[in-house]
Amino acid sequence: MPQASEIAWLIPVFPLIGAVLSGLGLISINKKINNAREIVSISLISFVGVSAVISYKALLEQVNGYQSVEKLFVWASAGDFTIPMGFILDPLGSVMLALVTTITLLVMIYSHGYMSHDKGYVRFFTYLALFSSSMMGLIISPNLLEIYVFWELVGMCSYLLVGFWYDRDGAAHAAQKAFVVNRVGDFGLLLGILGLFWATNSFDFNEIALGISKSISENSLPIWAALILCFLVFLGPMAKSAQFPLHVWLPDAMEGPTPISALIHAATMVAAGIFLVARLQPLYSLFSEIQFIIALVGTITCFLGASIALTQMDLKKGLAYSTVSQLGYMMLAMGCGAPIAGIFHLITHACFKAMLFLGSGSVIHAMEEVVGHQPVLAQDMRLMGGLRKKMPYTSATFLIGCVAISGIPPLAGFWSKDEILGNAFISFPVFWLIGLLTAGMTAFYMFRLYFLTFEGDFRGDNKELQKELLVASQISLDEESEEEHGDQKHGSLHESPWSMTFPLVFLAVPSVIIGFMGLPWDSKFAILLDPEEAEVAAQAFELKEFLPLAIASIVVASIGITIAYQAYFARKLNLSILFAEKFPAINKFLSKKWYLDDINEKLFVKGSRKLAKEVLEVDSKVVDGVVNLTGLVTLGSGEGLKYFETGRAQFYALIVFGGVILLVAIFGFQSPSVS
Repeated sequence: MPQASEIAWLIPVFPLIGAVLSGLGLISINKKINNAREIVSISLISFVGVSAVISYKALLEQVNGYQSVEKLFVWASAGDFTIPMGFILDPLGSVMLALVTTITLLVMIYSHGYMSHDKGYVRFFTYLALFSSSMMGLIISPNLLEIYVFWELVGMCSYLLVGFWYDRDGAAHAAQKAFVVNRVGDFGLLLGILGLFWATNSFDFNEIALGISKSISENSLPIWAALILCFLVFLGPMAKSAQFPLHVWLPDAMEGPTPISALIHAATMVAAGIFLVARLQPLYSLFSEIQFIIALVGTITCFLGASIALTQMDLKKGLAYSTVSQLGYMMLAMGCGAPIAGIFHLITHACFKAMLFLGSGSVIHAMEEVVGHQPVLAQDMRLMGGLRKKMPYTSATFLIGCVAISGIPPLAGFWSKDEILGNAFISFPVFWLIGLLTAGMTAFYMFRLYFLTFEGDFRGDNKELQKELLVASQISLDEESEEEHGDQKHGSLHESPWSMTFPLVFLAVPSVIIGFMGLPWDSKFAILLDPEEAEVAAQAFELKEFLPLAIASIVVASIGITIAYQAYFARKLNLSILFAEKFPAINKFLSKKWYLDDINEKLFVKGSRKLAKEVLEVDSKVVDGVVNLTGLVTLGSGEGLKYFETGRAQFYALIVFGGVILLVAIFGFQSPSVS
């Protein structure tokens, strides 16, 4: 039997086969395939399950010391020019494959309950399978060119899933926004890939790094050109992993179904940018300037996301800005030259953030039965409260996720986030300070989410508040729906079905224990990814250096949790009013999301429309004018010349004779006189 690492190319193939079969069924026998929805979902889950089994076996082989596998074939050639394709499976790839297949499986199981009444159920599962295949293909890609192919496929699937409910204006606009913003980053990525190939004649990660280093040492490539190429490639991860200022698409992408938020915007697609930066570490480590830019972008992003999350009342958007913030931490680690710390936080964050998003979906699913299928009401925390008693599994797992992301030991988030902050303290102390402050903000807004949602009294039956929220969102209240629910609204709250609670409970386990794989004095995770670096880190570890930083992180997080408890559980503080009164400018700045959406709307959206109108004016008046003038001249000359077409030879001879006389007269007049 072949080793799993040898047949890793099959991992993305199985979900692709399932997606193609169900997609063809939707095209050819739509009604029958939709009636067999459970058969389709079980089949697609099985295809992903086979990929998961191969991924787990491959990971086990890598843990046991099996050599990395790389198999290539010539995809295209012309003379000496060749483009190799194939697959590579190394420790980093095996870890990412295990993560993606696990989260995909759980999201599919969860979706069976969450999307059970949706008419697009089969289409949704088909998109999920296609997305998972694209992401798996990206992970095993051995070079930048192949990564770019799957990179675009992942972006296409994201567009389809975010805009899944395309009949809703919000979802359609969010999908377009995600598509356009990612095109900005992907254009830079494409230019960078082509530029690196021009400079090194290779798409391979390590060969590119060696080629750039050699070209600079031989003075055949200026350093400024190499820096520009590195930054262009970095634009792709900036957009895909929602880094400032290309982060604006991710919060709006919450318009898609909640399982998509857990799969794409917490654990997989947004992780693709971090993964690519990790793959390119041999290149980025050559330039301290690029490392600083990466760390700076990551720091701004983590602080920006946390600060905006402080004012969010939409449950999913609060989690979305939290994701932006955590992605900033991962990018900060990459900039500090600590890719293992960044990938470790990617793994831990994927577990507890996917659980939090799925938990929010469980809450929204219950709220929809109370306030109707209006996202403005079902996702607003001002209408929640007291759900812990009605939804014990959801509330317990959500609390675990809040503790984990807040960085409280011994849960997973503490070990991964603290490792990043430790590296930042060594490399960029100012960035460490901002990251530490952000950790306190994270603990505050996450427990704010928890207390508003699960503790206190239920506020969903407050009709006046519902009307205010709908009016503020410019939506009219559906009186018929209101009468239908009547006084039974509060009693309809209940826990979600097992298909939705099982993934929550499953993800709670790694959210608690997976952090122990990355203990700074004995990191099993680092040993798997880079044994030599792990040994050096273990020998350099000193408890007296670790404890002060760890204690500072815990204290800051504890302060954030305490303030949230006093304000939103004990109700001893009314922070929203106090902060708005004392710091109205800052409060407006945060509630307006740093005005970045307004700037983009004015500068790019309206600006591009104005430019398009001016181009249209030039086209209609100048280009069309020249064309129309040419047509008029042709028409006029034709109309005049048609009278000379008489069909009489004598008339033509007369014209020729007249022409000759005219030419003789002209040339005779111009000839010089003889003296």
